Amino acid sequence: MTVDQLIQAMTPEVYGNMKSALELGRWADGRKLENEQKGLCMEALIRYENMVDMPAEKRIGYMEGACKSSKEDDVQPLIIK
Repeated sequence: MTVDQLIQAMTPEVYGNMKSALELGRWADGRKLENEQKGLCMEALIRYENMVDMPAEKRIGYMEGACKSSKEDDVQPLIIK
């Protein structure tokens, strides 16, 4: 079974459990997620979100208005002495 097939077989319940585990840093049974597991969970969740065409505001890492910029932003030069 390929990674894409595993992602296609993922249910919304599994997605929710993985997302919760990633947010809390622990699996539902209390075991800590290792760094490699965090990376793999993040990749699986992002792939799932793309596969089901989830709206941007519901995706992992979405931050409303965080990337908005304008020409009116205050620009302060960095002076190194």
